[in-house]
Order: sequence, then structure tokens, then C-alpha cells
Amino acid sequence: MRLAAFDEMLPEISGLRKPYSAYDRWLKEQDPARLTEKMQDAERVFRKTGITFAVYGEQEASERLIPFDIVPRIISGNEWRRLTQGIEQRVQALNAFLDDIYHRQEILRAGRVPKELIAKNEAFLPEMIGVRPPAGVYTHIIGVDIVRISENEFYVLEDNARTPSGVSYMLENRETMMQLFPELFQQIKVRPVENYPQLLRQSLAAVRPQSTKGAPTIAVLTPGSFNSAYFEHAFLADQMGVQLVEGQDLRVVDGHVAMRTTEGYKQIDVLYRRVDDSFLDPLTFRPDSVLGVPGIMDVYRAGNITIANAPGTGIADDKAIYSYMPEIVEFYTGRKAILGNIPTWRCSEPDSLKYVLEHIHELVVKEVHGSGGYGMLVGPAATKKECEDFSKKLAAKPSNYIAQPTLALSTCPILTDKGLAPRHVDLRPYVLVSDRIQIVPGGLTRVALKEGSLVVNSSQGGGTKDTWVLDD
Repeated sequence: MRLAAFDEMLPEISGLRKPYSAYDRWLKEQDPARLTEKMQDAERVFRKTGITFAVYGEQEASERLIPFDIVPRIISGNEWRRLTQGIEQRVQALNAFLDDIYHRQEILRAGRVPKELIAKNEAFLPEMIGVRPPAGVYTHIIGVDIVRISENEFYVLEDNARTPSGVSYMLENRETMMQLFPELFQQIKVRPVENYPQLLRQSLAAVRPQSTKGAPTIAVLTPGSFNSAYFEHAFLADQMGVQLVEGQDLRVVDGHVAMRTTEGYKQIDVLYRRVDDSFLDPLTFRPDSVLGVPGIMDVYRAGNITIANAPGTGIADDKAIYSYMPEIVEFYTGRKAILGNIPTWRCSEPDSLKYVLEHIHELVVKEVHGSGGYGMLVGPAATKKECEDFSKKLAAKPSNYIAQPTLALSTCPILTDKGLAPRHVDLRPYVLVSDRIQIVPGGLTRVALKEGSLVVNSSQGGGTKDTWVLDD
């Protein structure tokens, strides 16, 4: 499948774009053999560091190395300023939306979002109704997936308000590039990302419970070493200088959550959890869960611990809710959304379902709770039988799906055996929310390494790039 796409480095009409000018001069001076060696060096660095992810459902090679491309994606300072304005507006709206639906539900009463879309949504937690998190923050860490269509057109592909992953790859990509090409960072002023762990720790500390005395104790809760993102959990805990804990390490003591140490149990004030809602507390949610902490929701409701992100935030990254984000942004901010949505058909609506079924070979169809590129169909790249089979699933449970047009995502060059070649990319900037909003300058660029592919997810064969925001 080939789509006419805007190339961020070398558009066909205008030629080399200004953000890439200094890099292009450097690149033309390089021996291709040296660049190939550097690619191999990068792979060795990643393998030695143990930067892997798990692929569920495959018996062989369940631990994989994420492919890394050494050609950076470069964003000008002006482009970044525009993006951050849109991201900040969106994040403010998401937090206001979450506070509203778990309290007054004004947006539902105003008819801007259908009540049944909330009430019947498995990501909505009735247990959070009336609960206000410490400092009033629901989404402490957000990943906003952004795609580019042309020189000046950026759209939000989806919001990741539960437990956005991938930030460790952003950090390792930058460190690897600085090791391989230190001269580039002397020649080109690139804004830093390596202070993210410190910003994350400061941001989490700023939303500690009011009852906390002195410096708060922070910990990262992981499901364990078999989780696909375990490397990231351990990496972030280490970089922040906090404890990495599992549910079995924690218990409720005197109305607080405490972790087991060699000197007895120590109270935790802020828990950065990478465990899904349903596994968080077996006394409140799934009784068979061994990953969470019995009674933690009682401690949370009493205001004695901060859980980041708050339970119930998954409703904000539901893909059916996504289709209402322009209305949500305007409702809570009083302004039109700076960053637009991709047009979306809600298959729960009969007219939309009819259109999607008739045009399924042209569309991208996604599960509303899906992630990682699973449970989706890229119509133009699918066979006739795949489209027919997916249509049956869609007709059987239409409320489980949304559909979007197949967009010509922008491309960036990657280094191949035959030289530079364009590949489709997206961008996940990371946002920290506490008493202020901080957006790390760059984020994770994911790239579809297969020629013509639009699927950038690492679980589906995608890779990553270092993302440079120029300090201009």
C-alpha cells in the first residue's frame, strides 16, 4: 500500500526542509560504511542494556529488541511551540472531563457526551464517583499520540491516559545517539530530554497527600518481570531513585499503604502504578488478583495515598470517547481545539456502521479499548477475506469499534542497505501534570520499518527514532 505522504526531511516539491539543514550537511560528509557500523553499534548497546519488550501470544522470541534507526526525526522550535499549546489545552480538558464525570457530570447533563457512553463503558469506575484525588489531578502522566499530514497539519491519533509506556525508549534513544554521534550535539542545538526522570519524581512529589509529613516516599508498582513493559518499570524506578515494588511487597498498615523493607514496613505516599485498574485491589475489583494490594482503595478514598495515574482514568483514552474530544475540549476550555481529531465513525451508531461496513476496505477499524496495534484492521492493506472476517466481528458487536480514514502519515528517512528511504512515523510526547503541566521536548517517534506500512507499533514490527526539538 502506497500513499502520497509528506516527507519531513525532503518534500518532493520544496526540497530539503530547514530543520534538517545542519544535519543534512553533516550526513553528506559521512562514509556510508561508518553509518552502517554505527547502526550495528546501536543494536549492541540496546542488547547489552537489555532494552527489550515482550510479545504476547508468541511462543518463540517472546523477548524482542526494538529496532532503532539512527536518522533522527527533527522538529523546529516553532513547530514544537505550536504542538505544546495544543497538547496542554487537551490535557487540561482531559483532567477536567475526568473530574466532571466522577462528580457533577455537567457534560452529560448538557448532552455534549451521551450518558450511555459513560455508564456502559467498562473503563468507567463507579467506585471513583465522588472521589477527588490528592491535588485534584487524575492524569499525572499522559502520552498524546500525534500524526502529521502536511507541513502545517498535525492531528491527535489517540490519548494515553492510563499508563502510557515507551518513555524509557525515548531516553535510551537519546543516550545512544549521544554516544554514537557526540559531534552532532556539539554542532546542532537540541533540547534535552534526559532530565525526564527528575521531572517525573518532582511532579509526583508535588501531588502527595496533604497529610504527608516531610519529603514523600514514592514507589513504582509493577505487575512483575513477566510484564511486557517490565524493563521500563525497573528503568524509571532506578532513574528516579525510588523503590520498584510488586503487590506482594505492600500491605495496608494503620490506614496507609506500606512497603516491606529490611527494617520493617515503611509508609508510601505516592504510588506510580503500572498495574491495570481491575488488578489494583482484590477487595474492590477482581478478587483473584495477586498483583495489587488488598485495601488500597480504602486508603485512596481516605486521601492517604496518591495513585498515579488515578483509577478510572482509562475512560479518557477510550477510542469512543476520543471521537468526542473536540466537544470535550471546547466544553471545558471555552476554545476550539488547537490540535484536531482524525474524523471518526462510531460504529455503535447505525448510519456509521452501515458506512463502515460498505467501505471497510478503505478504512482503519479499531477496538475502542485496543492498544499496541492489536484488534485493528487496516483496510487498504487487508485481503478480501480479512475484510469479510472483520466485518462479521464488527456486525456482531458494533459498539466495540470505531473507524477512521486511512491517512497519509508523514514520513521520515531511515537508513537501509540501499541508503535513506522514507517510512511512516507518529510521535508520542510525554506530559507530566501536577501543580503545572510539563511537556518533555521531543517524545517517542515510532516508525513503520516495513515499506508502505502504516502500523508503527513495536508489537507489530515497528521501530523507534530519536526525536530532536531544535533550540531555536
